[in-house]
Amino acid sequence: MSIVRPEFSRRIELARLGAHETAYPISAGPAEREALARRFDLLSLDRLDAEIRLRRVGGGMVRLSGRLRADVVQACVVSLEPVASAIEQDFTLLYGPTQPGKSVMVDLETDVAEPFEGDAIDIGEAAAQQLALALDPYPRAPGARLEWGGDAGHPSGKRHIGD
Repeated sequence: MSIVRPEFSRRIELARLGAHETAYPISAGPAEREALARRFDLLSLDRLDAEIRLRRVGGGMVRLSGRLRADVVQACVVSLEPVASAIEQDFTLLYGPTQPGKSVMVDLETDVAEPFEGDAIDIGEAAAQQLALALDPYPRAPGARLEWGGDAGHPSGKRHIGD
């Protein structure tokens, strides 16, 4: 079995985390951005950086809070023309150990519970996943519209009110 390494991996060893919040500024390099653009079907990913903060919380949990910044170019869903956008978003994740039989209370209104296995959290992959969630699922170029010229079932090919 081969292990797939994420395109933008920045692993933080849990042993490095102390009692106080620690900040980790991260930025994707050109090859990482190109690989992520392929993964997320982007025309280009011109910038991806984040300020990630990790803090231990009760029950063996770790809270990741971050601010993501990205410049992306997507294809318009109508015309396929490039649509550029800047993304700036705050996010929070809660990580906890995967231990059978152990339960931890989390507030799912504000926290997304993510299991971690092993001794590290990949903050680069966390940022990449948040980028995927922040992308416009239906990007449209200015003025792009769908033209609906008729009804295939009508002999004239045009739909008229009352038909």
